[in-house]
Amino acid sequence: MVAPNIVTDDDIINLIINDDLPGEPTFKAYIEANVYDKEGHLIQHHKQPMRSLTQYFLAFISVALIGTYSSSSSNTAQSFLTNVLGMPSTQTSNGSADIGFSWSIQVGSGTQAFSPSLNGLAAPISNGTGAGQLSYNSMIINPSGATISVSLTVSNTTSSTIKVTEIGLIGSIILEYENSSGSYASNSYTFLLSYDTFSAPIVMLPNSTATFQIVLMFSG
Repeated sequence: MVAPNIVTDDDIINLIINDDLPGEPTFKAYIEANVYDKEGHLIQHHKQPMRSLTQYFLAFISVALIGTYSSSSSNTAQSFLTNVLGMPSTQTSNGSADIGFSWSIQVGSGTQAFSPSLNGLAAPISNGTGAGQLSYNSMIINPSGATISVSLTVSNTTSSTIKVTEIGLIGSIILEYENSSGSYASNSYTFLLSYDTFSAPIVMLPNSTATFQIVLMFSG
């Protein structure tokens, strides 16, 4: 038997901002999980709003919204980048320099109260084939118009049932530059962009596979 959605599509549509003003920009997001048995049959389907964005998400997207410089006449970074993300206010380079970023999903087996300053899951499930571990098979990031979907496929190759109770969207930023000696150098920063607990555990039986997806929708 396949477990039904815990929310309707109307709940998803009304997510985050339920009483929008006409023409007001909106941001909506949801989490979806599908579990398949060893024969590939869908045995659990779960869908819920993604509600718990951290301060790091707001700082992360500020790069796209307001850029990295504090002003057109300054070479110092935006305060979001220095105060929240802990990145340097200036970066010296003999040559070119750039900022790269990526997103990923991490799942866990714990729970914790949400705080905007959270930067980790309560009990992250590590990638592996040992007891309590899941094999992280593939990560797909798919931007399409004003929608970004991030999906992770994992497998339970152990002989025990594993319950996934929490999920987070992870963001990584890397600064790449040429240092004073002319060599390539880089600094990496990793943050928890969102944190949510599942309203019902995602149950992964031995030899089962699950796909977790976080979808972000921008409009306006």
